[in-house]
Amino acid sequence: MNEHLQKSLEYARKNEETFVENLAELIRIPSISTKNDNSAEMTRAANWVKDKLTAIGMKNAQVMPTDLHPVVYAESLDCPGQPTVLVYGHYDVQPDEPLGLWETPPFEPTRIGELMVGRGTSDMKGQVVATLSAIESITRTGKLPINLKFLFEGEEEIGSPSIEKWMKANKDLLIADFCLNPDAGMLGEDIPTLTKGLRGIAYYELWVHGPDHDLHSGMAGGAVHNPGQAMAELIAKMHNSDGSIALPGFYDDVFVMTEQDRKEFAALPHSDEDYKKLFGVSELWGEENFIVAERLGARPTLEVNGILSGFTGAGQKTVLPSWAMAKISCRLVPNQDPTKVTEQFRKFLSAHVPSTVHWELKQLSGAKASVIENDQPGLAQMAAALESVWGKKPLYPREGGSIPIVGYFQQILGLGSVLTGFGLPGDNLHAPNEHLHLPTFHKGIQALIHFFFNF
Repeated sequence: MNEHLQKSLEYARKNEETFVENLAELIRIPSISTKNDNSAEMTRAANWVKDKLTAIGMKNAQVMPTDLHPVVYAESLDCPGQPTVLVYGHYDVQPDEPLGLWETPPFEPTRIGELMVGRGTSDMKGQVVATLSAIESITRTGKLPINLKFLFEGEEEIGSPSIEKWMKANKDLLIADFCLNPDAGMLGEDIPTLTKGLRGIAYYELWVHGPDHDLHSGMAGGAVHNPGQAMAELIAKMHNSDGSIALPGFYDDVFVMTEQDRKEFAALPHSDEDYKKLFGVSELWGEENFIVAERLGARPTLEVNGILSGFTGAGQKTVLPSWAMAKISCRLVPNQDPTKVTEQFRKFLSAHVPSTVHWELKQLSGAKASVIENDQPGLAQMAAALESVWGKKPLYPREGGSIPIVGYFQQILGLGSVLTGFGLPGDNLHAPNEHLHLPTFHKGIQALIHFFFNF
């Protein structure tokens, strides 16, 4: 084994507790990107990342403004003739609501056995700190064997609305051979994973308006169409009885899986019983004629993420609300265009909203699906790194989630992405009691060290 590699791995083993303490520091910063009044915490998190990059020897570390939340850039370009890897991450997190369902404070990281519990532990502050820890292990014991650039954003959890404009303005700064993106995850703690594809997304607010003010339900009920009821009726029509989506033309551009695609999905390790346990349900649901792995990785969806209307406080209030609002997201697969899906959604609403109410559709974000090619630069090196640590070859699933910036890397910079990560399916991403499995976190650091030496 390369002597420097051996020293780096040993440094990582000796400093495991320090790396966990670093993660706890970052978790304590409530960097919720969707909150309008949270700019100070967003800047604090960005500065934490910048300071850590400087501390581990990266140069030109800076916090750079965008139209919303800042990005962090840094570089180490001291290896002429070696590839340049653009390392991506995001320091923003999802909201912590509903607070009543957290068993520990969301921004006070708590060790429970082998887990660290807290918002952002798995998505993706744990992955950010794992990457920085791997690089620290290398730079504290010698010289980096590869050129690195870094881009950490603060808007991934809200669809990266500012990043496209910022990337176009800074293309020269981001020239690289490929991107390393550890914002994916593993199929299980003993199943090393490289993600082969990501679904895209289109996110909306749908508003239904009725009377110009709230009404007494006894005086108006039965004579005025309740917007809450109208919203429920619309939502009920968005899916057909077979689980398919009823938007006109929604499936026109959906890619058709090949026999090889279906074999690869069928070979993934989770059974229906595994998914029931993971999701906490007694029965599964979805499109007919597709197994669960296909529904999650290769089929588009339409989901209601939240509904609000009328009185929702404790006790009673007999009100007929003047409006209802639903947050709705569509996960998209290759060949689907978010703009076209929006047109399909508007056609559906035009056809189904009754004349007793009127509607408004706001698109909040949109990104196309991404597919990782088998000859993607860096993929073989990461596969070898994972095998070095886990002792087995990785699997290559398509992931159901969305990472908008992967598409921007392809479209704006011409860069493919190596998608990995060390979060697990049961980490409660985006939900209360999010957590990270620390033994897998430490193995991930070891794998990343191997990766940087594999060129």
